Amino acid sequence: QVQLVESGGGLVQAGGSLRLSCAASGSIFSINSMGWYRPAPGKQRELGAAITSGGMTNYADSVKGRFTISRDNAKNTVYLQMYSLKPEDTAVYYCNADARRTIVSGRNDYWGQGTQVTVSS
Repeated sequence: QVQLVESGGGLVQAGGSLRLSCAASGSIFSINSMGWYRPAPGKQRELGAAITSGGMTNYADSVKGRFTISRDNAKNTVYLQMYSLKPEDTAVYYCNADARRTIVSGRNDYWGQGTQVTVSS
């Protein structure tokens, strides 16, 4: 099994910063993309930011220029540095990994338990 453990959430004032971390562990052969998702109206979760093993990044329009995603492949860890936080960024942030458990297994999505980010006005 693959486990994802998030950390770094908390309460911050508008304009402040937070850094989220997510470490993947367990039976992992390879991880393709890792990312951060949050709930959105009408959707279960929407992408906040994602990064491939090669370092290509993708951001939601709502966070571009404010959030930076990075990754340490050796540690199977992804980070989300959040700047200029707004009250509308308040959400539970879920870590995702698109991973293979063995060399012959297919790719599957794995999710963390989520970490709460609250931005006060």
